[in-house]
Order: sequence, then C-alpha cells, then structure tokens
Amino acid sequence: MTESPDRVAIVTGAGRGIGAAVARQLAADGFAVGLLDLDQSGCEAGAEAITGDGGRAVGVGVDVSDTDSVEAAVRTVAERLGAPTVLINNAGITRDNLLFKMSDEDWDSVIGVHLRGSFLMSRAVQRHMTEQGWGRIVNLSSTSALGNRGQANYSTAKAGLQGLTKTLAIELGKFGVTVNAIAPGFIVTDMTAATAERLGVPFDEFQKAAAQEIPVRRVGKPEDIANVVSFLVSDRASFVSGQVVYVAGGPKA
Repeated sequence: MTESPDRVAIVTGAGRGIGAAVARQLAADGFAVGLLDLDQSGCEAGAEAITGDGGRAVGVGVDVSDTDSVEAAVRTVAERLGAPTVLINNAGITRDNLLFKMSDEDWDSVIGVHLRGSFLMSRAVQRHMTEQGWGRIVNLSSTSALGNRGQANYSTAKAGLQGLTKTLAIELGKFGVTVNAIAPGFIVTDMTAATAERLGVPFDEFQKAAAQEIPVRRVGKPEDIANVVSFLVSDRASFVSGQVVYVAGGPKA
C-alpha cells in the first residue's frame, strides 16, 4: 500500500456547515487544509481557527464554476501548503422550485456549482495526485439523488455526481487515486434551516418531523459526514473506490 507523500487537502464549500466540519476533521487528522469558498471571509476565519489550534491551513476565495478561478485557487493552495492530494467536492447551492416554476438560471446555477464545479476542481487537482501516485477524491452527493419534489435541478446534479464518481474511479485508479461519494440525508446546516424557513416551518419542528422518518430517530450533524470523509481519505480505505455511501441514518438505496 502506497502511503500519501503529502498530506494536503482541499475542501470546497468550507466556509460553513459540512465543509467547515470536514476541514476541521482533516486538520485534526494531520492534513494541511485549503479551505475554499465563494465566501472568502468565512473560509479565512475557518483557516485562522485551524492555525490557532496548531494546524496548517489557508482560506481561499473561489467560484468553483469558473475555470480561471479554480485554477488560481488550486495554485494558491499548492504554493502555500504543498501539492494537494486530497479533494473534497462539497460546494453547493439550492434553488428549489417545482418544474413549471423553475427558471433557466435556477437550473444552470445549481448544475454549474455542483457538477461543473466538481469537474473543474477534480481536473485541476488530479494533476498533483497523479504526479505523486496517490490521491483521494470525495464528492458530496445527497439522498436527493434518488429524487425529491421541488429539486429537479439539485437531484439531477447530485445524481450526476454519482456518475462522475464512478467514472473518475475507473480513470484514476491506476494512478493510486480513489474516488468515492457520500450521500448525506438530513443534516443540520444553514441550508436545511433555509429550507425550513422557505416552507414556513420553525427549524426545531422541521428537525423533529424529519427525525421521525429516520430509522435511528435523529437528524444528522456535519460531524457525521466529516467522520466518513476521514475514513475514505485514509490509507485504511485504499481498496474502497467508486462507491456511494449513504450517510442518512438508515437505508436509502
């Protein structure tokens, strides 16, 4: 088994929620972490917290749907921390609506961030992985990939990420790179809070209702996802590739 020559990770959408929790976990695991987000102040604050605890981190603003922005951000991480060999494609947005109400922009923006963004980031970072003969990519999908009312754009993007995951696992495996996806269920984040607000339901009631539909009878936390990421990027998971792990408190697929 080939050990990672460098322990530098990039996490997109790291300004808050799942991405921030993943960045903290990877830092605790000994990785230097590049926190990337459209909200540069948010990821810089996260990086400062990690460095304050004795880790190495840098916060970099990025628009993952823009090629030049992605290339510049990856180059910054490589220059300041070293060649990144772990990539967590977590950046995401929602623009929920029923099909007859969904605009072109609603569709394009969600597909652009989730699918185009993960493609651009993976293409930019794989160069470092293949050069070093070791790498890990983890894409954040969702249980919505199985279909969810009012989320034609989001569900399509998340299902597409599963196809991207399996294809990249085939292409990059011979270079010592594994590629997997995590499909979270209900996770308490600002995004799920915004959904509750849009529906006019108090967030605590929204969580209680969701928990009743989950076999383990609780909603998820960002740390639940970070723990699975921690395993998938480790050498212990070197024979796990092309998989979609549903982290949803019960079977989903």
